[in-house]
Amino acid sequence: MQKQQGFSLIELLVVISIIGALAALLVTNLVGVRGRAADASLKNDLNQLKTSLRLYYNDYQQYPDSSGGSMLGCGSSGTTACTPGEEFSAGSGPTVYMQKLPKSFTYNVSGDNENFVLAVSLSNLSDADIAASASRCGQTATASSSAYYVCNN
Repeated sequence: MQKQQGFSLIELLVVISIIGALAALLVTNLVGVRGRAADASLKNDLNQLKTSLRLYYNDYQQYPDSSGGSMLGCGSSGTTACTPGEEFSAGSGPTVYMQKLPKSFTYNVSGDNENFVLAVSLSNLSDADIAASASRCGQTATASSSAYYVCNN
């Protein structure tokens, strides 16, 4: 009598459970990667806006006004509310400072229009840049804070 070759049911179940555990780890890690990539994009957008605000400052010798977290630096006079997701341009030309503003950010300027703070909410609360940005911009960061800041200094 010949012995049949193949895998036993126990061996197949062990292999399937190992593959399932590895797949679960991989999917969990990929979800985190997407969030970190979105956060990196938000940080990059704020840094680009910082550069465009410096260009605005060169033209108007002050940063745009703010109202309720919105930026008032668009239009022919450079004092109209800017719409998130739209072009940041001002003046009669008009001068285009940024092709597309970030979709969600808050903007606050000092009373003398010489300093500004931009903020955006990140999805990764454990991002070390959150606390560092708050410290750099003179903001208070709590343990549950998701706000990432960019300022003119």
